[in-house]
Amino acid sequence: MIQEYQLRVLPEVAANEQRLKEYLIHEKGLNAREITAARILKRSIDARQRTIYINLNVRAYLNEMPKEDEYQHTLYNNVEGKPQVVVVGAGPGGLFAALRLIELGLRPVIVERGKDVRERKKDLAQISRQQLVNPESNYSFGEGGAGAYSDGKLYTRSKKRGNVDKILNVFCQHGASTSILVDAHPHIGTDKLPRVIENMRNTIIQCGGEVHFETRMDALLIEKDEIKGIETNTGKTFLGPVILATGHSARDVYRWLAANNVEIEAKGIAVGVRLEHPATLIDQIQYHNRNGRGKYLPAAEYSFVNQVDGRGVYSFCMCPGGFVVPAASGPEQIVVNGMSPSNRGSRWSNSGMVVELRPEDLEQFTIDNLQFTIAMQHDSAANCQLSTANSPLSMMHFQEYLEYLCWQQGNMKQTAPAQRMVDFTKKKLSYDLPETSYAPGLVSSPLHFWMPSFIAERLSKGFQLFGKYSRGLLTNEATMIGVETRTSAPVRITRDKETLQHVRIKGLFPCGEGAGYAGGIVSAGIDGERCAEAAKAFLG
Repeated sequence: MIQEYQLRVLPEVAANEQRLKEYLIHEKGLNAREITAARILKRSIDARQRTIYINLNVRAYLNEMPKEDEYQHTLYNNVEGKPQVVVVGAGPGGLFAALRLIELGLRPVIVERGKDVRERKKDLAQISRQQLVNPESNYSFGEGGAGAYSDGKLYTRSKKRGNVDKILNVFCQHGASTSILVDAHPHIGTDKLPRVIENMRNTIIQCGGEVHFETRMDALLIEKDEIKGIETNTGKTFLGPVILATGHSARDVYRWLAANNVEIEAKGIAVGVRLEHPATLIDQIQYHNRNGRGKYLPAAEYSFVNQVDGRGVYSFCMCPGGFVVPAASGPEQIVVNGMSPSNRGSRWSNSGMVVELRPEDLEQFTIDNLQFTIAMQHDSAANCQLSTANSPLSMMHFQEYLEYLCWQQGNMKQTAPAQRMVDFTKKKLSYDLPETSYAPGLVSSPLHFWMPSFIAERLSKGFQLFGKYSRGLLTNEATMIGVETRTSAPVRITRDKETLQHVRIKGLFPCGEGAGYAGGIVSAGIDGERCAEAAKAFLG
């Protein structure tokens, strides 16, 4: 017999199966001799009050043992000799598109500009140790995409777009912990996600698909408004319908599309900083306890959002017990991001703190240096004009401007400009900075002065509001590290809502975060599956 219960228990009960069985026996009247197993189906933390509770959905097995696996298996058959679909990009959008193509009986050919997920790690180390950014292998480019080495969080609000459980189960099938099926905010961890990604690639190859690393798409092959395939930097041409899943940092792709009259449009983004606190302080604040999280609770998370002067100011990609990392994808840039290992055990917690930005916000933004910056990024003079509201690349240009300005402030290295949190709100230079997890190092800089005022002023007001909601958050123990610009794609590649094909070019399927249709690992995976299904329908 199987029975399910909704429970609200103390952390020490939720952490131990035997304690959980004892709770079911005493509180639900189950017979101690009959209960053989208790499996947690869903778990979330309620930290609204001083006493912390864990909400559980528990399945109790009476006089029988669990027979089913903890996750659902997907069958992948051999697709050698089947019709071919080209997948550009091996991030979550591309990988899940490829796996779904195999399910549907089509043969995926993945083209990835970066290296495999293990080789990428060597190039990431070079950024911290020698201040060198490989423009083809970094935190944005390479197998696994931007999420592979920036945390592996799997929480999404995009549940109406597709089957979230399917995505999580595929991860489990390829080696992820089944805890991701249980936790309200699932997380694989930067240390474990690479092995999972390797296993996904192996499935694709074993089923007859192809994966080509260090192979950059340089052009789409288009004839009479229909896609024929792609050309690459290696000289190889790959033919077939194209799922374009290049990620939010493939600016050369956006430039090619704009130059070749492939319809794209500027999209709203959010920009700001990484805000880093001591992890113990966040634990104390969020768990209402001077002793922090104790033995049974994980490193604490937070989420803040408010409207300031007509734009959203909010926390983004919160990494409890994590690190701030250098996420530039090219020279003369500083970009920061966050990551956490699976145990979330570092001495720091960080989050993006960002301001919503819309294309029309740039109409009055006239700084002479912007034209110089864009020219430095190899755009033509025509693309350097500041009639930014009319340019589909306007938001991308603004990202480039901030990242270049940040690089200048960081002594033209990967040492990032930083400021204490309270000093920023009081417009004071920080004469020293707290210890940080950011490996290349920090340099004190007046972010309140050089960041565009429509960002800096909203951030300052947002910090003061958040400090009122959560006493202790607004502190000079916290460090603002600049800049966080890659929250999402600055461009949307327009597509038909029904067929998911580009609005004009048949057989081209803009996919995932880089196309403007996703916002994280899970939503990108869902969109990848949808694009695979659309490609199947296109091939008929």
